[in-house]
Amino acid sequence: MTQPHSVLPTVASNPAAASPSVPLTLARAVALALERSPELAATRAEVAAAQGAEEQAGLMPNPEFAASIEDTQRRTRTTAVQVSQRLELGGKRQARVMAAHQGRAIAQARLEGLQAKIGAEVSASFWEALAAQARLDQANALSQLARQATDAAAKRVAAGKVSPVDETRARLAASGVDLELAQAQVELQVARTRLAAHWGAMEALLPPLEGVLHVPEEVATASLEERIEAAPEVVEARLEVARRQALVDVERSRAMPDITVGLGVQRNNEIGRNQPLIGVSIPLPMFDRNQGNLQEALAREDQARYALQATVSRLRAGAHVALAQAQSARKQALMIERELLPKAQSAYDAATNGFALGKFTFLDVLDAQRSLFQARAQHLKAVAESQRAAIDLGRILGMARTAPVTTQ
Repeated sequence: MTQPHSVLPTVASNPAAASPSVPLTLARAVALALERSPELAATRAEVAAAQGAEEQAGLMPNPEFAASIEDTQRRTRTTAVQVSQRLELGGKRQARVMAAHQGRAIAQARLEGLQAKIGAEVSASFWEALAAQARLDQANALSQLARQATDAAAKRVAAGKVSPVDETRARLAASGVDLELAQAQVELQVARTRLAAHWGAMEALLPPLEGVLHVPEEVATASLEERIEAAPEVVEARLEVARRQALVDVERSRAMPDITVGLGVQRNNEIGRNQPLIGVSIPLPMFDRNQGNLQEALAREDQARYALQATVSRLRAGAHVALAQAQSARKQALMIERELLPKAQSAYDAATNGFALGKFTFLDVLDAQRSLFQARAQHLKAVAESQRAAIDLGRILGMARTAPVTTQ
C-alpha cells in the first residue's frame, strides 16, 4: 500500500540527497552484498570441495604392481612380477558415493540459506536507511515550518497583536525541532554506514537510495507450516539425517572384507621355465568387524534426527512469534494511517484556517502542527516496524527478497 507523498516522502524528495550517481535500489544492494561477501565466497568454496569429494568417492581402488627376486645367483634366481586388484564388496563404493552426494547437497543448502540470510540482513538495513531518510525529510519540513512560525510570531509581537510569550514559545519549539533535525541526520548517517558495510563500501560513496516505504501486505498463515518445512535450516538438517544414514551404510559395508586378486608370472632360472602366479587375499574378520565405527554411525544418525526435530521446533516458534509481530505492526500502521493521520491533518487545516479568520490563537496552530508531525512520525515508525517484522519472518523462513516480504 503506497503512502501519500506528504506523509512518507521518498529519498529523491530531499534536495540534500540529490546526486548525479545512479540511485541505489534494494535489488542492487542485495546483489552487491551477495557478490562481495567473503562468507559467501567461503561457502561457495565449500560446495566446490564437496563436489571434489563426491567425485573421489566414486573412484575404484588403484591396482598394485609387485616385483620380487629370490636368490642373488643368476643360475638359481627366481624372478616374479604380479599385478593385484582389490575388489570392494558389500556395496562400499555405492554407499560412499551416496554419503558424498549428501554432503554436497548439504553444502549447497547451506549456500542457499546463507544467501537468504544476507538478503534479509541487507533488506533490513536498506529499509532502516530509507526510514531514516524519511525521518530527515520530515525533520527538515518541520524545521522550515518552525522557522516560519517563529518569524510570524515575531512580526505579530512587533505589531502588538500577540504577547511576547507566544514568540518565546515559538522559539522554544524551533529549538526542539532543530535538535530533532540533528538527531535525524546522525541516524541517517549511521543507517547508511551500516548498509554500506554489507559490501565493504564507505558511507560517503553510497549513492542516494531509491524506494518508498509502505505497509507490507498481510502475511498468510495457511502456508506457514509448509514454508517452515522448506526453510534452509530445516532442509540442511534433513539432508544431514540422510547423510548420516548413508554413513551408516558405509560402515555396514566395511564389515564385509574385500578380496584382493593377483595375476602374474614367475621365472625360475634353475628349471628354465616361466610359471603363472595366481593369488587371492581375504582378510579374516575375527576381531575387527568395524563394530565400533558402526555403533558410532548409528548414534550420529540418532543425533541428526534429534537435531532436525529441534531445528523444526525452534523455527516454528520463531516464525509464529515473527508472524504475530508482523501482523501487530501492520495493524498499528494501518490504524494510524486510516484514523490518526486524517484527524491530525483535519485539525491542522482547521486551526490554520481558523487562525487566518481570527478564531484561533497562534498557539492553537502550533499545537495542531506539532500533533500532525507527531502523527506522521508515529506512522513512519509503525511502517518501519512492520517492514522489519516482515523481513524478520522472511529471514527465519529463508525467503530472500528484493522487496518487502509479502505473501498473500
